[in-house]
Amino acid sequence: MALQWLILTYVVAAEAALALLLTLPSPKLLKSRLVSLISLILQPALFIVPFAGFQLLDIYWKNEHRLSCNSEICTAAERDRYEKSVYKAQRNVILCTTACLLYWCIHRICKYHKEIENLEEVEKRYKNE
Repeated sequence: MALQWLILTYVVAAEAALALLLTLPSPKLLKSRLVSLISLILQPALFIVPFAGFQLLDIYWKNEHRLSCNSEICTAAERDRYEKSVYKAQRNVILCTTACLLYWCIHRICKYHKEIENLEEVEKRYKNE
């Protein structure tokens, strides 16, 4: 596995762990601190979206310029190598889309939590009046 796919795999694992932490029930104070910490992490972690997009373009380019093994001249080893490269490309596409989707999910969860906090503050002010 190349270095960029290893990095992307670790980022997807970290995003999945963060999404799990955000969705687990926890006390309100802990949840608000966790959301604020993750919101601070989200800004620099935005690099993953263009990185994954570039990797998707690379996969597409390699797929368009890949030598296909459709004729009878191909040996079994060449056919296996071709199929293996296709499976790797499919796995990497799933990895890239998962990275982008998890980033978006974490971003939306944090945003919804902040909106809920703001609405609770407004409700408190109206109750005190």
